[in-house]
Amino acid sequence: MSKTITAVVAILLVFVLILFNTTFTVNFHEVAIKTRLGRPAGIIREPGLHFKLPFFIDSVAKLDTRQQFVKSPIKTVQTRDGQQVMVQAFMLWKVGENDEQSQSFLNSYGSLAGAQRDLETLLQGSLSQVGGYRFDQLIGTDSKLPEAEQAILADVQANATSGVVPISVGISRVAFPPKTTTAVMRRMSAVQETLANLEEARGNSEASTIKQRAQAQAQIIRDFAEQWAAVIEARGNQEATRYYEQMRDHADLAIFLSWLDTLRAGLRGSTTFVTDMTKAPFHLIDLGSKAGSNGIPQPSSKYIENGSGESQ
Repeated sequence: MSKTITAVVAILLVFVLILFNTTFTVNFHEVAIKTRLGRPAGIIREPGLHFKLPFFIDSVAKLDTRQQFVKSPIKTVQTRDGQQVMVQAFMLWKVGENDEQSQSFLNSYGSLAGAQRDLETLLQGSLSQVGGYRFDQLIGTDSKLPEAEQAILADVQANATSGVVPISVGISRVAFPPKTTTAVMRRMSAVQETLANLEEARGNSEASTIKQRAQAQAQIIRDFAEQWAAVIEARGNQEATRYYEQMRDHADLAIFLSWLDTLRAGLRGSTTFVTDMTKAPFHLIDLGSKAGSNGIPQPSSKYIENGSGESQ
């Protein structure tokens, strides 16, 4: 019984081994290249399960047909106007679709990894196409960068090994080398400083013009104000002279009005006075004061000036 089980297990193992060595699968994104005893024996693109001769008779190599990405090392290129720039690019590529291209790719590289290294070098060499443009044509919104990318792509396509299909190229970096960048930054700083000085000088000139204009306008306003004040002063003097003439003709009335103004000013608010009501102008609040010939109450006593000119 045990020998039967052993034999069955051995037969199953042999069957599995034979099945493993006589079948292979192809994914939808792969191409399988079959060789028989080292010679091409066909290319399979249909996805699914396929058969081959076992062991060393048939061998199958699979290649990914999807788009691949490769990035070049940085390369220093001299532009048409003599500027040294550092350029880096990337490329999308894939294995050729027809059988001849697939077989050629396998013969040349053997694998995608082997192709990646060669394509990096090829792409780096094609970056020299950037030297046909000025630096200002590689930057800005109106740059010719897409045209330069197409020139690099055309150069890669012309030099690529059969089986490699370059699809598109893009420039990912355009920069000055460190030393050049420092020199450019210094030059830009000097230019900016010069522009700043020019703007400062222009601002000072405009400020001086505005200040002079304001001073001239202020002087005009002062002259007008002084003239108008002189007119008002002359008019005031004329009115004062007329008023003085009137008061001189009616001196008693002027004195009486002056007494009233003094009382009004002295008795404003809550004020307590201890005074002599026989003297002006406080005699006006004494109902017993006698009126003169003009009908105006007169003080019964007058202030007497001492030797120092003060009234008592």
